Amino acid sequence: MTYTLKSLPDQTLVITGATSGHGLATARLAADSGARLVIVSRDEEALREVRDDLRDRGAEVEYKVADVGDEAQIQAVADFAVERFGGFDTWVNNAGVGVYGKALEVSTEDHERVFKTNYWGVVYGSLAAVRHLKTRPGGGALINVGSVNSDMPSGLLSAYNASKHAVKGFTDSLRIELMREEAPVSVTLIKPSAIGTPFPRHGRNITGATAQLPQPIYAPELVAKAILHAAQTPRRAITVGGAGRFQVFGATVFPPLFDRIASKMTGSLIDPDRPVGDVDGALHQPAGGDAEVGGDQKGRRFSLYTTAQLRPRLTAGVVAGLGVAALALSVRAKKMPGFGRFR
Repeated sequence: MTYTLKSLPDQTLVITGATSGHGLATARLAADSGARLVIVSRDEEALREVRDDLRDRGAEVEYKVADVGDEAQIQAVADFAVERFGGFDTWVNNAGVGVYGKALEVSTEDHERVFKTNYWGVVYGSLAAVRHLKTRPGGGALINVGSVNSDMPSGLLSAYNASKHAVKGFTDSLRIELMREEAPVSVTLIKPSAIGTPFPRHGRNITGATAQLPQPIYAPELVAKAILHAAQTPRRAITVGGAGRFQVFGATVFPPLFDRIASKMTGSLIDPDRPVGDVDGALHQPAGGDAEVGGDQKGRRFSLYTTAQLRPRLTAGVVAGLGVAALALSVRAKKMPGFGRFR
C-alpha cells in the first residue's frame, strides 16, 4: 500500500457535521492551518455562518447542504468537492446524533434515525471517499469518528452505542479490505471520550430530565487535533481522553464488574433536579442555533494519554528520561551515608 498523506496547507478536507462540536473545532483548526474545506451539514444557515467565519480567517471554504443518511446527497458532496477544488485528500465522517432514553422506550423511528445518521452516514461517506481516494495521486485519508462507546456499553444511549459499535465494525473491516488490495487510503477510527460539545442539547431526550455528560469531560479541540493528526499521519485508531481508555479496559477485562458499575453510573447522564419535557433536539431535523463548538459543560484541554498517541516518540523519550533520572537518584541515594539504615 503506497500513499503519502499531505501536510494540511496542501490538503482539501471534507468534514460532515461541521457546524457544531468537534466537527466545527476541526474545521476551524484546519482552516487556521491553511487547508481548503468543504463543510457539510443539514443546516444551511449555520453552514453560511461557519463558512463566512472561516473565510474571514483567510481560508478557502465552500459548503454543501446534505443529510449524511442519504447516499445520493453524500455522493453529491464528493462530486461538489471535485468540481470546486479538483478533489479532496481527507474525508471526515463526523456527523452524529443520539437519543437519551431507556431502550424499551425509544421508538423504532428514533432508533432508525440514529442509525441512518451515525452508521449509514459513515458507510455512504466512506464509500464516496474511497472511490475518489483510490484514484487520486498519492491517495489520502478516511477518518471516521466513532466513540469509546464503540468498545463499551452504557445505559440510556442504547441506539447511539449500537451505532458506534457498528461504525467500528465497518471501519475495521473496510481497512482490512483496502490493505489487502493495497489501496492508497489510510483509514482511522477516532474514539472520543465524553467531550464538551452541545451533544446533550442536540440529542433527542425522552427521560424527563436534562441530559448531561459524565465526568471527566474533554475539550472538543482535543478531538480536532486527533482528527487532523490522522489526516497527516497514518493511524489505525486514536482514543481521545485517558478516562475513556480506562473505562474500555475495564469493560474488556472485567465485563461483569464493569456492567454492575455502569448500571450504577447510568444516572450521571441526566440531571433529575432539572426536569424537562420530551426534547426533539436535532435528531430528525436541524435544531437551529448551531455553529457552537462547546456545550454547557466545559472540558479539560489536555490529555496525557491522547498526547502520547499523537507524539509517541516524544512521550517515549520523556518516559525514558524520567526512568534514567529515577535510576540516577536511586544510585546517588545508595551512596549517601546512612542509606543502609533505611533499607
